[in-house]
Amino acid sequence: MEEMKPVNLRAFKQKARRNKRSFRAFLTKLEKQPPRGVEALTAKLEKEVWLETDCLSCANCCKTMTPTFNKKDLKRISAHFGQTVEEFQAQWLYKEKKKDGDWLNKKEPCQFLNLTDNKCSIYAIRPADCAGFPHLTKKLKDFVHVHKQNIEYCPATYRMVEKMKERLNNLAI
Repeated sequence: MEEMKPVNLRAFKQKARRNKRSFRAFLTKLEKQPPRGVEALTAKLEKEVWLETDCLSCANCCKTMTPTFNKKDLKRISAHFGQTVEEFQAQWLYKEKKKDGDWLNKKEPCQFLNLTDNKCSIYAIRPADCAGFPHLTKKLKDFVHVHKQNIEYCPATYRMVEKMKERLNNLAI
């Protein structure tokens, strides 16, 4: 197992771009034919990945993505700021034009990210979407589509898929 190192975002983005197609193909294959024990392997690898990944040296998720704010998030966070939900939405968010009409950040990087230390200024009350990111603990069959997207943005997701690919390919030999 590797030790935790700061994330080199430039190197990560190059590696992710180079391997995106093969990683997505691997995930599609996993989705269609999950090998026996894949959920146990996922749980084991997830623990390894977090011992190697320093999120505070990265924060790429907060710099390049936006969470979806659900109703509970909106109530909790707007109350924290002493605003109504509508005031909070008007100041910080926009409503997506798709059928779901999700509430998303108006800007990137996230307005709640402190760029000097990569820490979230509302960490204790952050949106559920942020708290669960990058969703590595979720059942693989339900979240393969999310991992396919996140391999480009999250070094932890990338590393998880990389480790899974290595372990499963070694078993096939």
